[in-house]
Amino acid sequence: MDYKKYGDTVYIRMDRGDEIIGCILGICKKERIMSATFSGIGGCGEAQIQTYLPETNTFEMQTICGMLELVSLTGNIISDGYKELYHHTHAVFSYKDGNRHCVAAGHIKSITVSYTAEIELRPVVGGIIHRKFDPETGTGFWSFC
Repeated sequence: MDYKKYGDTVYIRMDRGDEIIGCILGICKKERIMSATFSGIGGCGEAQIQTYLPETNTFEMQTICGMLELVSLTGNIISDGYKELYHHTHAVFSYKDGNRHCVAAGHIKSITVSYTAEIELRPVVGGIIHRKFDPETGTGFWSFC
């Protein structure tokens, strides 16, 4: 992985074996970025996709493997009052299953790069978006304090 900051934006190139979410969170910690948005594309080998099931208040997880074209990655980073970072990430992947072209998408737990990923990380300028815990869903939402 390598990255470079131009203006307020951080451009990240990830390489084979890099885990995308961990790399983004690592850069945020290193650069002291407490809230940001990000987007990207790339070629991946494995993705853990989650779907929230409100009737059971749980996430169902599916792992997909193979040549996964990361068509779209979008997400955000926020922090709680104790400077812990949290991500909320969604992605769309295209892949082949035999002769069929398929698409899988959803909330992302992890993504492993197979050959490269290119990510644009845009820190929030002039403030910090905090995380407000929601006990009903067991997750957090944006809080502007």
